[in-house]
Amino acid sequence: MKKFIRLKNMLLLATISLFVLSCDKDDNEATDRGGDSSNTIAAVATGEASLSSLVGALVQADAGLVEALSDTDATYTVFAPTNSAFEALLEGLDGYDSLEDFDTAEEKALLATILKYHVVTGIAAKSTDLSDGQVIGTLQGEDVTISLVDDGVFIKDATMDKAEVTLANVEASNGVVHLIDKVLLPQEIIDALNGDGGMDAKNLVEIVVETEALSILEAAVIKAGLVETLSSEGPFTVFAPTDDAFVALLGALGDDYNGLDDFDTDAEMMLLTDILLYHVIAGAEVKAADLAEGSVETALTGNAIDVIASGDTFVIGDASEVDANITATDIMASNGVAHTIDKVLLPQSAIDFVASLSLKTIVEIAVETDDLSLLVGALQQVDAGLVETLSSEGPFTVFAPTNDAFVALLEALGDDYNSLADFDTEDEKALLVKVLTYHVVADTAAFAADLSNGQMIQTVQGENVGINIKNGTVHVEDATDTNASVVIPDVAASNGVVHVINKVLLPQEVLDLLNPPTPNIVGLAQSVPDLSLLVDALIQADAGLVDVLSSEGPFTVFAPTNAAFADLLDTLGPDYNSLADFDTAEEKELLATVLTYHVIAGAAVASGDLSNHQELVTVQGESLFALTSNGVRIRDRSTTDANVALADQIASNGIVHVVDKVLLPQEVLEALGLPVRH
Repeated sequence: MKKFIRLKNMLLLATISLFVLSCDKDDNEATDRGGDSSNTIAAVATGEASLSSLVGALVQADAGLVEALSDTDATYTVFAPTNSAFEALLEGLDGYDSLEDFDTAEEKALLATILKYHVVTGIAAKSTDLSDGQVIGTLQGEDVTISLVDDGVFIKDATMDKAEVTLANVEASNGVVHLIDKVLLPQEIIDALNGDGGMDAKNLVEIVVETEALSILEAAVIKAGLVETLSSEGPFTVFAPTDDAFVALLGALGDDYNGLDDFDTDAEMMLLTDILLYHVIAGAEVKAADLAEGSVETALTGNAIDVIASGDTFVIGDASEVDANITATDIMASNGVAHTIDKVLLPQSAIDFVASLSLKTIVEIAVETDDLSLLVGALQQVDAGLVETLSSEGPFTVFAPTNDAFVALLEALGDDYNSLADFDTEDEKALLVKVLTYHVVADTAAFAADLSNGQMIQTVQGENVGINIKNGTVHVEDATDTNASVVIPDVAASNGVVHVINKVLLPQEVLDLLNPPTPNIVGLAQSVPDLSLLVDALIQADAGLVDVLSSEGPFTVFAPTNAAFADLLDTLGPDYNSLADFDTAEEKELLATVLTYHVIAGAAVASGDLSNHQELVTVQGESLFALTSNGVRIRDRSTTDANVALADQIASNGIVHVVDKVLLPQEVLEALGLPVRH
């Protein structure tokens, strides 16, 4: 049957060729063949040796196209693929060695659809009539788009590749022909080629599955969850590592990686995905003939491979120093093309991972560094699992104080801390844990290049450290007034990075524990058991004195002891057994008067600043007098002086002097009927 078709074609071509005029072969110049009405587009094509495949296709399609293009009453513009264009098409179709292989009715219809996509009816459009971006409807029904680049005319179809007009404006009696270097394909045909459509084309994943030498790649694609992606429309170009290539990679990774099952952590799964995406060029079908030297972006964002000329072929360069050889090319799929290679391509993330396999953990680095021995000792002393934590996967960033830094801290803490072993109570160990965790940043390995001036970084302890970069040196700010300097940056570990610093960092929480903030006068009184009745009196008076003595001040307060208040109650008689007996409004007011007589506002007067017989005006309004000839005494309006039992207790809003007697003004003495000093 095929021999018959070939004979029939030859007879037809011979008949048509009787009407062909001679043709001008000058490249890219208009050829006028339209003077003879019999010199139709069909006749022109038959007379052009480089269009013999086109003529054969018109006949093979058996769809009346020869007759249509011979119609002298019609007008056409035809984009005519050359023989080499048809050869390229056939090379890309599995099972189609020649146009005669389009021999079923379905396949002839496909061929007719392709050919109609090259025909524009009703117009003879010369190259000068075409404009950049112009969209033209074809006989097949879909559009082609014109692209004018550097004086060249290109035709864009539904594929990624444009056809170039190699000879324009070949005139015929019923139109014009433009020779092109590619067979144009409409979306209808692409869909047919990628689907069943009689072509039975498989996608890239299906091809990998069916290729025995790519079984590990198949398993990797499944494990990484990329089956759906690489089965999608594409187009993709895949450089497919063989099983031997994967075996070589696993061998290089060491004993912990005997197969894909050993990629089981989140980081390892991400690495496997990165590696696979690094083998994929998305959005392009790059055949062997299309390879050219240069860098090509991959589906792994921000990562490119290098196509490198090597003799008569190319090799593929990755982030390593070893290139991959291409072992087989142009394995065509419905959604792209695959080329097998003899090496797994490695992006920089994979190179870094491989390098990390030989690195030690942060704890191992600290143990092996003599100048970090006290840090290791501190981690062990707290017995809080920090050694195990900093040996885990991470990543962590650790600011590691030197031995000298710990020695300086111990000296600052005083005689009670001669070594880390002195952190031996539960509270002290908890304090040391807070210090150590303030040096650790979780979930990131921040190298010096990742740090920026003014950056604030949260630590595991919960508070932030600040970054201060001056003259290329990184300094770390804590809650003190003195920064730490990074003396050795970027000590890479398998689970993070260590920066050695010259000072132990201290968070505010630890500073508050080591140096509790000075309380105000009320807080000071509350902290002294022998002043509890004074606190009760302030509350019982219900005159806002607690709030006043908690305010900014400054104040000087003479604070009676509990014994002093007990003596006052004894003096007042059986009706006053406790401060609670000051329960009427008048009694509360009287108690407030007594209390305000113990307060000097506007100054914090230390005992050394008092002079003999110095007058001190109180908030109550009457005066007290200081006597300094024999110790410090305070004289009120009663007949007995008060002794200052404990002087100069500093508060945040003043000063307190503890006295052994409740001071009484004349106003109160007269109200209570007690003797008044004259």
